[in-house]
Amino acid sequence: MAPRHQRNLSRRKMLFALGGAAVGIPAIAAIAPHALAGQNEGAATTATGSLPVTVINNSGSFGNASVHLYVVGNADGRQVRLTPDGTLAPVALSDNGPDGFTDYAIPLAGSGETRLSLPYMSGRIYVSLGQKLKFKVVTDGNGNAALQYPAGWVTSDPNYGVLHDCAEFTHNAAGMFCNTTMVDMFSVPMSIRLTGEKDQTTGTLRAGGRAAAFAAVRQVPEFAPLVVDDTRIIAPGHGLDAGLFAKDYFAPYIDEVWSTYTGRDLKITTNAGTFTGRVRGERLTFDGPAPVSFAKPSTRDVLFCDGSLAAPNDGTTGPVAAVLGAAFNRSTLLSNNTQPGTDPATFYQGTLTNHYARAIHAATVDGKAYGFAFDDVADFASYVQDTRPTGFTLTLTAF
Repeated sequence: MAPRHQRNLSRRKMLFALGGAAVGIPAIAAIAPHALAGQNEGAATTATGSLPVTVINNSGSFGNASVHLYVVGNADGRQVRLTPDGTLAPVALSDNGPDGFTDYAIPLAGSGETRLSLPYMSGRIYVSLGQKLKFKVVTDGNGNAALQYPAGWVTSDPNYGVLHDCAEFTHNAAGMFCNTTMVDMFSVPMSIRLTGEKDQTTGTLRAGGRAAAFAAVRQVPEFAPLVVDDTRIIAPGHGLDAGLFAKDYFAPYIDEVWSTYTGRDLKITTNAGTFTGRVRGERLTFDGPAPVSFAKPSTRDVLFCDGSLAAPNDGTTGPVAAVLGAAFNRSTLLSNNTQPGTDPATFYQGTLTNHYARAIHAATVDGKAYGFAFDDVADFASYVQDTRPTGFTLTLTAF
């Protein structure tokens, strides 16, 4: 499988960090989901392409009755949710109960494994432990019903006190594309297994990995405020927006990168070819298959891989921006002028680095995680895909 920075599909088209109390669907749905064409508006429908799904609760601390499952997302341009009987139902304002929130929870089996059927759709599989999540249906700017998704990094969010996490996926005629995500936060350890042409598993934590990640983040003074008790670690970008993380954290590193590449070439290779860049007039400007340039990013730009490092799905600027975003977070730009770096032993070295991403990568068995938006550069993300899937398993692992 080619490195994803060398594919035409932008990583930002695949996933994104949902904002606090976000109204809308996970951007993973931008991979052109199929199904549900020609449905009657408002009718629940059993969609085509059903994929067997198994949910295994090995959390150790919570029995099946205390684990709540939610499958929400998009199909055919509408926001939908999966019902316990395997049908897709469009979200509706009338779904809100007397407390103002929906109850879209899918109960797990009384014991053992829980089996579901996943039709063509794109979205997220949420799990909450001990308490149910509060999804609210509202009206979006176009007058359509839309969900407010949980935002565990926002103290005013009704789900802030709930132990929860999610995996992301697109299931369509092209196959199943899925990952465990820590782009927004890390809370509940889970692994995913996808069978089909291959048998692939990712996201599995080492024994004691969750506790080790929490401890590692707490040990770095600048990152310690991101740890919310024993509930979750908030990603530093969201921490910055909440006033928990320094807005200029990466500034010395960014300045040094700009100074270094004023007199030295930086080479970035994507599927379009090799781009050669230097800082000229305060912009990092690349020559090669197409002219590409970037203004000096801020710490927020680095953490969100956005702003000056935004990656359009254009096959040129986008892939170069993705590689730059990954290199900044992994702090490899000063040690390696040929990017992307592919040796994980060189990642996250030195004082100024994304210690959040470092900690969660160190906690996983395969060293893969989604610690920031372009963590898939050089295939270091907890992501798997199969064009002929036969089954998908989500396992909550012990902690």
